[in-house]
Parts: sequence; C-alpha cells; structure tokens
Amino acid sequence: MKRCVVGIRRPSDPELPPGKETPTVWFPSMATMAAVLSEDNQALLRLIRDQRPKSLTALAELTGRQVPNLSRSLRMMEGYGLVALKKNVREIEPIALATSFKILID
Repeated sequence: MKRCVVGIRRPSDPELPPGKETPTVWFPSMATMAAVLSEDNQALLRLIRDQRPKSLTALAELTGRQVPNLSRSLRMMEGYGLVALKKNVREIEPIALATSFKILID
C-alpha cells in the first residue's frame, strides 16, 4: 500500500513544485476531503486491503452495507485514486490503492 499525500487546492490556485511532500491527491475543499476520507471510508479501504474481496457482493457481505451504497462510495474514491475497480467477467473487484494518508494544509 502506498501512502497518499493529500492537499487542498482550488482550481485557481497556482501549481506547487514537485517534491517529496507534494500532494498526490488534491481535494477542492476541506468538506470534500472530510467526506471522502471519513472514518467509515478509511475503514472500508483497510477492509478491502486486508480481506481482498473478489466482488462488491462479497464486500457487501463483509460490511453489512448494500451494493449500491458501496458502489457509490467506491466510485467516488476511485475518482481520487484511492481505490481501483477491476472489472472481471460479471463482477467488479475493489482494490485499495492507499490506506495511509498524510494531509498537508497550507
């Protein structure tokens, strides 16, 4: 698992020069970051990392959540590069790409 460095930047903000602490994931606001990196979503990422479910149905059984609810959460996290959704023949396999976060706020 890679550690994910997170930053807050509006589209109008200037680019930061690349470096060791340059964020790899950008959020447009603190509220968006809080929603995406909620405790529930972080627990979901760790569960995916540890249990490696082969489908959203298997993940739903592990979490007690409904598949549509999981699908929405995972697609949102996929948009930020935190999870990959690997399409198999009839199933979608979630893969956690980051479970540890360092947050930089300027």
